[in-house]
Amino acid sequence: MFDKISFIGAGSMAESIIAGLLNKEFIQKERIFVTNKDNEERLDGLKKRYNIYGTMNKEEVIMGADTIILSTKPYDLQEAVQSIKAYVQPNQLIISVIAGISTDYIASLFDQDVPVIRAMPNTSATIGHSATAVTKGKYATDDHLEKANALFTAIGTATTVAEKDMHIVTGISGSGPAYIYYLVEAMEKAAIESGLDQKTAKALITQTVVGAGEMLQQVKEPVEELRENITSPKGTTEAGIKTLDKYDFHQTIIECVKSARDRSIELGKE
Repeated sequence: MFDKISFIGAGSMAESIIAGLLNKEFIQKERIFVTNKDNEERLDGLKKRYNIYGTMNKEEVIMGADTIILSTKPYDLQEAVQSIKAYVQPNQLIISVIAGISTDYIASLFDQDVPVIRAMPNTSATIGHSATAVTKGKYATDDHLEKANALFTAIGTATTVAEKDMHIVTGISGSGPAYIYYLVEAMEKAAIESGLDQKTAKALITQTVVGAGEMLQQVKEPVEELRENITSPKGTTEAGIKTLDKYDFHQTIIECVKSARDRSIELGKE
């Protein structure tokens, strides 16, 4: 299904996908090509780390690729497409993992009816646990969507959504790992300030997060019930939850997600 996958943009998301695909043995390393705007040092680093093919020669990267993954920063997209569109053919699938940018706009940059799939993975792709949302543009077929789903399923889960929902998806699963890491940072700091060594704190907190995630996946109870099951009256958990409520933790998280969603909308307009 995938003979050659080419990445336009070599940032953290591109690397996470590359690492995940190789870790899962989804495609041979010789079939992955990557280029970027002008950072040859970054390309050299990826080449050494993963034994993939990195070059500033855009024609070499694009020619023969069945799938082209756009993974630039939003403000670099126009220049990136301009540098490759002369080599792109209508039968090549374009997958964008760029936040905020619509499939219609991306297709318009190529000046031809190219099939565009828009996806929002996250950096957990590195270890095969990304939660990826996928939507198709007007020139993409169900076969193109199936192909994209196969790629992202190899590095986690893939869920098809309406394009209008991609902004909120960006705020939830695209940026979501960072919120979890931020919470863990605070928990580690509290543990260390209370006298626990950093190694022990990290081990306990990490397993706590993993265990909570597994509970969410495996049990049928609503998340509110899972929380209430731990929160005994006048107990330690209740004391912690009351402090979170005091500082309006629940509303803070809601506003956090909305802010990420709104920024995704802004990026699309910019």
